[in-house]
Amino acid sequence: MSMLAPNPDANRKEKRVPLLSKPGLDLSRGNESKDIPPPSLHSNGCKEKRCKEKGKAHPEFGSNYHQPALLNVSSLRQVAEGTSISEMWQNDLRPLLIERYPGSPGSFAARQHIMQRIQRLQADWVLEVDTFLSQTPYGYRSFSNIISTLNPTAKRHLVLACHYDSKYFPHWDDRVFVGATDSAVPCAMMLELARALDKQLFSLKNISDSRPDLSLQLIFFDGEEAFHLWSPQDSLYGSRHLASKMASTPHPPGARDTNQLHGMDLLVLLDLIGAPFPTFPNFFPNTARWFGRLEAIEHGLRELGLLKDHSSERWYFRNYGYGGVIQDDHIPFLRRGVPVLHLISSPFPEVWHTMDDNEENLDRTTIDNLNKILQVFVLEYLHL
Repeated sequence: MSMLAPNPDANRKEKRVPLLSKPGLDLSRGNESKDIPPPSLHSNGCKEKRCKEKGKAHPEFGSNYHQPALLNVSSLRQVAEGTSISEMWQNDLRPLLIERYPGSPGSFAARQHIMQRIQRLQADWVLEVDTFLSQTPYGYRSFSNIISTLNPTAKRHLVLACHYDSKYFPHWDDRVFVGATDSAVPCAMMLELARALDKQLFSLKNISDSRPDLSLQLIFFDGEEAFHLWSPQDSLYGSRHLASKMASTPHPPGARDTNQLHGMDLLVLLDLIGAPFPTFPNFFPNTARWFGRLEAIEHGLRELGLLKDHSSERWYFRNYGYGGVIQDDHIPFLRRGVPVLHLISSPFPEVWHTMDDNEENLDRTTIDNLNKILQVFVLEYLHL
């Protein structure tokens, strides 16, 4: 994510050019005719060959063989009725639409807001703030990741993640960069998921023999953005630190040969979400069957009339082949063998890294639809 001048009057199409030439991002495969039909909503989305793929996860955990528990029509309708875009907008999103680069007053306010929204819920979330110092182009800065975990001692966790920091830009005509899609909206989506599914997630407290030793974790990274120019040293501060820390932390507690990264069943990273008409490609073959579930859920919800203003000509999730890897918070985990689903708009939103990445340019209907898809995915994965 190279830094662009935050001139609100600059031509938006010109600002998209660096996105198409971004190293590792191949958009040439985005051909409608090459789309792979998604699996049925009522299939597990797993072809035999893919089910037998072996990743780098520790063999004790067996996350590569996990299967979803599909929801019936009644449950799908309940999810659609239970999520509220208005409540999310007012209670979760708007307090985050502030300048919140690491170390700023807004960063502290955003962190407090996220934790307070989680602490008020019924589900037994365990909150941890991972604070550390790191060298930046402007000297040492303090960063704080937020980790919220249900059943910390569970052997495996589905992990949803995003970054809550905003990129630092000098103020422009009294405007500040609030990073609505980047990534206030993903943060708000995760908070809304925790609220809307609170009753079901509360039930995870009672793990039984009929349910996998599996739970949920939410991670809000600090310091994803570069302070100056994107480089291995000036970017991904929070995720680099946390991946290293988790790799050296035994899991389950007391284990000798497994650590917290082994317990990450699947890392689902959300970024650059909230603009109209997004497209999410699949980047990784080893998690293709889980991407297939997102496709199938989208198709199924549309067939039931539960997605608003949704065109069959503009599917959000399109498995048209595996492109290159985009540098984002999943990279430190991917390099250590964690299975990843990277849900990032491709190409990036036109407002990316401009002052126009604000509330005015968000699309409520798209966010509401994506909330429903993500919530169904989580319920399926966790067998709730």
